[in-house]
Parts: sequence; C-alpha cells; structure tokens
Amino acid sequence: MPGQRPLPGHLDLRLLRAFLAVAEELHFTRAAARMYVAQQSLSRDIRRLERELGTDLFVRTTRQVTPTPDAERLLPYARRVLEAHDALRDAFVRHGGEERPLLVDVNSPGLVSSRILDRARDLAPDSELMARYESGLTGAAADLLAGRLDVSFGRFAGLDPAVRARLEQRIVRYEPMAVVLPDDHHLAALDVVPLAALAGETVYAGAGNPRTLEWTDLARHLFEGRGIQLASPTPVAIGAEEFQRIMAKRRNPVLAVVEFPAMPGTVSRPLVDPVPLSPVSLVWRKGLVHPGIDALKRAAAELASEEKWLLTPREGWIPATDAPIFMNRT
Repeated sequence: MPGQRPLPGHLDLRLLRAFLAVAEELHFTRAAARMYVAQQSLSRDIRRLERELGTDLFVRTTRQVTPTPDAERLLPYARRVLEAHDALRDAFVRHGGEERPLLVDVNSPGLVSSRILDRARDLAPDSELMARYESGLTGAAADLLAGRLDVSFGRFAGLDPAVRARLEQRIVRYEPMAVVLPDDHHLAALDVVPLAALAGETVYAGAGNPRTLEWTDLARHLFEGRGIQLASPTPVAIGAEEFQRIMAKRRNPVLAVVEFPAMPGTVSRPLVDPVPLSPVSLVWRKGLVHPGIDALKRAAAELASEEKWLLTPREGWIPATDAPIFMNRT
C-alpha cells in the first residue's frame, strides 16, 4: 500500500478474523453473529486494524458495506495467514504427550451422525472424540472456522461458497426425508405421505433459525411448485421440550429425516413420489489433521457400504444445486 506508514511488526490475529468475517459477510451484524461478539466490539476491531494499516478497509452506509481496493488487496493475505495459523495449531494435536480431543458436532442425538461417531470411537479407542450438539450446519460452520469445533455433519451445498472454500467435506449419506405430523392429523393414518398430499399445508422447516439456513433452503427447493407453504419465521425454540411445546401449539407438520427422534403426540411418515433425500456430509476445516478424522471417514464409509447409504432410489430427489458438489465421492 504505497505512500502509507510502515506496517506494524505484529498484527493481532483476532483483527484479521474480524476483517475476514466482515469482508465475507459484507454486513456488520451478520459478521458479529458469526464471530459471537457484539457488533460494537467488531466495529472497534475493524477501526483498530484500519489504524494499524493506515488505510480505510470498508465504506459504510446505512444500507451496505463495501470493501475498498485496499481491503480487496488484503483479503487473500488475511486468508492465507489465518489458514496457516490454523493448520499450525491443528498439526500439533498432541499437547504434553497427549492427543487433544476432537470436538465432533452430531447436531442432535439419535441421528446418522451419532451412529458414525459411535463406530469411529470403536475404530479409534485411543482417541478422544467428544460430542457436541449444534443446531444446523450453518451455525456449526462458523464454529469450525473459528476453531471451536473440529467436525460437523449436514448439507454442505447449503453453505455460503466463501465458507465452503475453507472447509473439506465427504458425502456420507443421502438420507430419506419425512414429515412429522400431529397424531390426529388427517395424513397421520397413511403409512407414507406423497408430496402431493402436502399441497395446501404449511410446513415448518426451521425458518427464522439462523443456524439452520441450509435446511430451510433445502425445504424451499423441495416445496417449490408443489403448493406447499414454508412456515413463517418464528423465534428459535431452545431445547427439545420447548420445540415440542411450540410444535404442539402451532400444529404445523415438520420437515424432518426418517431417523428424526420421535416426539410425544406425533407420528413420523416417510415422504414419497418422489423420495426427497437430504445429502449429509462429514465436514471439517481445511488443513485439520487428527487420527479421529480418519476414524470418522472410515466409520462413515463402512456404514455407507453396509446400509447402502449412497445408493439413491430411482424416484429419489435432491436439489439440482447439490448434485455437482457430490459427483466426486472420494
């Protein structure tokens, strides 16, 4: 950056992470949520970085945030520095002679991810694979990039491309989807529910939950042109009991997967004609090396082979946006 004062001898990595979040989100509120900090704190970090670099990085208006040419120049350097730092940290998985635990987000108990984790623990008994429970891959991805999680599961194609570029993934299952109905709903008597039978219904698919954007997006693709309405955004219900209470009160069908844990007062029915499939990937941060990841990959491959997880039915459906990402299943 010619004509400006010399760069400081040390740049706080926190400032670079704040810059990267704003540069990718182009929105201070979303960037602050991604960083799990107050917006005022994030703004202070950006101003401090601008002072240390001696240049403006963003043009802020009430409607938008625009990166300056110097911000565009800084962006690839910031990414490389942070990726190198994360790779260095992850390379030393042993501290004081002990292998550090691998933090694995399984989303919710009882799902396919829990089964993969259980198998991986059997395959790598000397590694500590610790379960975490996040709500959705969108939310977990922010924690993966910040180093608060190591591994998660979910619909990789539903993430922002800038986030996907910093993560690795391996498809582990095309999971058939289902609808959870109040047990006295007129469709509850069916063994399976054709998608056409949901025409005119309003179905809950996580709208309003910023941590499950990839699931709500999948529902939009599925419902498009079928006369199925997506339930309006609602405040996020925290905890299984509160979720069950809200669903019982609103009585909306809930879009789920076939292994979604049962809720009192409801029945789960597979969806058919076509069979919608939720592409589930094992997702981890680029450059992360840990024996536990190898065990998770092997566990997923074994279960997929044993239970035909990657074979799709002839009448199966996934969004056209997802298919290119999973053409290479290595």
